[in-house]
Amino acid sequence: MNVILTIIHIFGLVIIGFSGLMLTCLLTSLAYQDGASFAFTQATMITFLSGLLMFLPTLNMPKAVTRRSGFLLVASTWSLTPVFCTLPLMLFLPQLTFVDAYFETVSGLTTTGATILSGLDNLPMSINLWRHELNWIAGMGIIIFAVAILPILGIGGMQLYIAESPGSVKESDLPPRIAQTAKALWLVYAGITLICIISLKFAGMDWFDAICHAFAAMSLGGFSTHDSNVGFFNSVPIEVVLSIFQLLAAINFATHFIVLKKKSITPYLKDLEATSFLALILVSCLLTAGVLWHNDTYPDYLTAFRHVSFNLITIATDCGFASQDFNQWPIFVPMWMLFLSCISACSGSTGGGNRMIRTIILLKQSRIELFKFIHPNAIRLMKIGDTVIGNEIITSVTGFIFLYFISIVFLVFLLLLGGLDFLSAFSAIIACFNNAGPGLNQVGPATNYASLTDFQTLICCIAMLLGRVQIFSIIILFVPEFWKK
Repeated sequence: MNVILTIIHIFGLVIIGFSGLMLTCLLTSLAYQDGASFAFTQATMITFLSGLLMFLPTLNMPKAVTRRSGFLLVASTWSLTPVFCTLPLMLFLPQLTFVDAYFETVSGLTTTGATILSGLDNLPMSINLWRHELNWIAGMGIIIFAVAILPILGIGGMQLYIAESPGSVKESDLPPRIAQTAKALWLVYAGITLICIISLKFAGMDWFDAICHAFAAMSLGGFSTHDSNVGFFNSVPIEVVLSIFQLLAAINFATHFIVLKKKSITPYLKDLEATSFLALILVSCLLTAGVLWHNDTYPDYLTAFRHVSFNLITIATDCGFASQDFNQWPIFVPMWMLFLSCISACSGSTGGGNRMIRTIILLKQSRIELFKFIHPNAIRLMKIGDTVIGNEIITSVTGFIFLYFISIVFLVFLLLLGGLDFLSAFSAIIACFNNAGPGLNQVGPATNYASLTDFQTLICCIAMLLGRVQIFSIIILFVPEFWKK
């Protein structure tokens, strides 16, 4: 009983916080008289009172968070918070079904960037701001999830920054307490976002578009204020600025903190995960631009490089912007982009997917196994930088990758069962599970997810949630031993 009350208490506090976010959109609506103030007034009141009714009655209950209550808290917070976040959308757009509204808010809070809405250019400013606030606050929430929540569950936390990022992030370089670490990383996140806003303004956006797209870029959320997404601007400077900040957002934020603390870029150069990520992106851009040029998709190599680099970066980092309909490109290129979305983003970033560090560990372990075939009696330790990677980390990575791929396969079959064609089903699950946004065919960048049935939409919601909480936090609830005392 105490476990349930603890979850209700903390969840109530989270909901009260989201009512505060709604209030900022209400003030925006009133300031610009965009016609959506009634929706935010009602949504703010309902959300605040609901949170208060959960928070106050449990105020004096024990607040200790056990591993069991921690897993339940993570699952309930990520799956139920979007329910309250649907209120502004459903009140302003009464034709919107709950399933579609839930998909939109899950997409926002998991920083996926997939959308079912059309007519974004004509939406009230406050509604568009709400979508982008969900992106940005979720990006900060992912950092807190990694630093403050996962240690309680015993499945990560600082391990995400230290054990999984050996050689670049050391405990002595970070503030000693979880709260201080979280605050430091938040400040880095907010500071880089501010620089991104100013850069986008100078690149040619107005202030509102600059704020919204900076929120989406730094959270790797991919929402836009225009139906044609970044293609609306058709601007090289804007694409360059967004590309740079998406790459920054896909690198471990602890590494950014250490760079700022030491006033040196050396930590970037020593970070094997970051250098591997950037090298893979650069080589991929160069090669795929050659594929598009060779296939006469664009008249010259530089034009091909411009378009493929922006769209490849945005999918590989799991952001989800689009400036071109890459669904029309030779199939190798968009499929390679979706593959990169599985492996590219670094641990401790706002990106999703398998994470680059797990890919590195798996490759190194494969190399060791091949070595043992030749020298069966040899003992060879895995090292990344100067750090020896223990068997417990290797086992955890192997287990995660198995669950990662088997979950994708299972969800793809569910979409096929629901009547979706294979390419649409496969790309939708890859894009949603990696929180990357647009897929191909029916869910390509020139369309959106509105054409899916309710069943298909809910499967995509499950994929987004599983990918965002790194699978374990939800799947463990279905393990019988979890419920035994």
